[in-house]
Amino acid sequence: MDLTIIIVNSTVKVFILVIFIYTLLRFFLGLYHPVVALLGKAFNPLLSPIQKLVPPLGGLDFSPMILMILIQVLGAIIVSVLRNFR
Repeated sequence: MDLTIIIVNSTVKVFILVIFIYTLLRFFLGLYHPVVALLGKAFNPLLSPIQKLVPPLGGLDFSPMILMILIQVLGAIIVSVLRNFR
């Protein structure tokens, strides 16, 4: 069970890191860079529903930050459920 918790925590950290990198690359390289386009295909389906609910404020897109928080919350819920199965 501990291995499963470690895998869940590691997966959450990797997702958050990749979303952060995608956000920085999108800001500095633009949307048409091949790396940004590849990451966009993976993360835009997750970001677009959030962008519909929370539009950019003053030119700042908060949807990646909201997605990172949601992933952390989901990971914490999964870990707490796994710990209760001990």
